Amino acid sequence: MAFAFQSLCRPSRKRLALVPAVLVSLAGCGDDIRPPNTSNPVAPIARPSTDSPFLPSADDPPPPPGYTDGSGINQHYPDLSPTMLPDDLERTEAGARNVLLLFTRAIELREYDQAWAMLDRNAQQKWSKAAFNAFFNGLSNISVAAPGGEMEGAAGTTYYNSKAEITATGADGRPVHVEAPLVLRRVNDVPGATEEQLRWKIDRVDLVRPH
Repeated sequence: MAFAFQSLCRPSRKRLALVPAVLVSLAGCGDDIRPPNTSNPVAPIARPSTDSPFLPSADDPPPPPGYTDGSGINQHYPDLSPTMLPDDLERTEAGARNVLLLFTRAIELREYDQAWAMLDRNAQQKWSKAAFNAFFNGLSNISVAAPGGEMEGAAGTTYYNSKAEITATGADGRPVHVEAPLVLRRVNDVPGATEEQLRWKIDRVDLVRPH
């Protein structure tokens, strides 16, 4: 299955982790992460297209044995595991979008296993790793955008409601467009909360292939 990564600018994992922490806008790279603003939602992530696969930078660790040019599936490179931001940012929209950005990048890079790992247990029970991978079978030229969402809290938990907009080419050559509502979840800073509970995770993602 052919696949093209849709972005002109490919920051390394190190830079991806640091961007929200210093609140630098990646306008030149097509990504937009801003601090929470109730009057102006975070803008969608725009991704200019290119035919080039992922290109490692000097900041990236060496690729694993067997890695070629980034065109393979689940080569586990680069490492897209989310890194927690400073506490004052992690609990905000910036923390949620840090995970959401890495989730979209993982799908575009065909790192479906890494994207699946960002789901929490509830979502993983609905989507097994095999089923999540199978959703993308036959798709090529995948691009993913994530429009701004809304924060809401309930019973010691904060939710971030957004969606992923996936465009691709189907196996029959026809364009495919999927709007997948998703919800990220994080436990508030309550006594006894574990580090894992304080991390943003994708609590629900509704992926439905058009017929």
